[in-house]
Amino acid sequence: MKTKKDLKKLKIVLTGGGTGGHIYPAVAVGRELLNIENVSRVYYIGNPKNLEKSIIEKENFKFLPINISGMPKTKNLDFVKWLFQLIVAVWVSFNYLKKIKPNCVFGTGGYVSGPPLIAAKMLNIPFILHDSDAVVGVVTQKMAPYANAVNLSFEDAKKTINTSKITVYGNPIRNDFNLKTKMEALTELNLNTEKFTVLVMGGSQGAKSINNAIANCALELINDLDLQIIHQTGLKNYENYMDSIKAELRNNVNYLPTAYLENIALYLSAADLVIARAGSLSLSEFNLCALPSVLIPYPYAAHNHQYYNAKAMEEFGAAICLEDNLCDADNIIEIVTSLANDKNRLKTMKDANLLLAKPDATKKIVQLLLETI
Repeated sequence: MKTKKDLKKLKIVLTGGGTGGHIYPAVAVGRELLNIENVSRVYYIGNPKNLEKSIIEKENFKFLPINISGMPKTKNLDFVKWLFQLIVAVWVSFNYLKKIKPNCVFGTGGYVSGPPLIAAKMLNIPFILHDSDAVVGVVTQKMAPYANAVNLSFEDAKKTINTSKITVYGNPIRNDFNLKTKMEALTELNLNTEKFTVLVMGGSQGAKSINNAIANCALELINDLDLQIIHQTGLKNYENYMDSIKAELRNNVNYLPTAYLENIALYLSAADLVIARAGSLSLSEFNLCALPSVLIPYPYAAHNHQYYNAKAMEEFGAAICLEDNLCDADNIIEIVTSLANDKNRLKTMKDANLLLAKPDATKKIVQLLLETI
């Protein structure tokens, strides 16, 4: 057993990237680790061209860059170039880990995590995997047999990997995810505290299919159901979207469009219902907020994992799954009207979300890391 003096030398490497669903769980675990007196340093291996660099720069982690992209789907010249890129990325990661001598590596999936995890295996450094989705990604599938432990968010994901060293602690959530009462949140957003509130979000980049549907039905929902809508359009879509909608909607006091949700917990606290993509991290946040949802899976997600995420939520009674090709004004109106007028159904969905919530996921994963070390 390590003494307290030994434990003060602990160094942990985090890796994972490409999307927020891979990055933010690692950030949550990294922050929790830095609160532990015995942890001296946390490193993050990622692609500087991706979202993770800007996010990690705001944290107290040391960012270490590697150049790696997703594996091409066809075995042509691009695949040969990618294979060379992978070999170089593994070599760079190998040198990072050899120099750092970390006690453990924590990988949250995505192609970025592949090279550091391969390097950890080569150096016999313990590593733990976390996978957020109902169908685990390629990196998790390939590396799971060699991992010291694999943490999942969905029970069903167990059958998609070859290992018995599995925990289902759920998604680690950042410690700045602070919920407010609905009245507090709506007051802060200058919205009506008495109205049924629908939050629409398509991820940081937005979702055109969702935006188009809302543009065509928002006024009808507002006028017929006397509700209010908060709509996150996505940074790249905001200006074009605002130019395209009717002035009657643009200037409506019951419609709050925004490019990006900086404080996601504030907006989730304000909502009675959310219409969103089905990224696993978002679903974990909906669970914590006991928030019923209409989930519209991104149809081009790897292995169609968002569809399986959404179906798992629907089968548990926490959400309604609406496929992207059916995401139009008529279907949105029908679903929202049905839910807004059915308080019993909403209560059942809220209760189901609470049953799925795993508020202690971050602490349990950190404990798993320390036990592995």
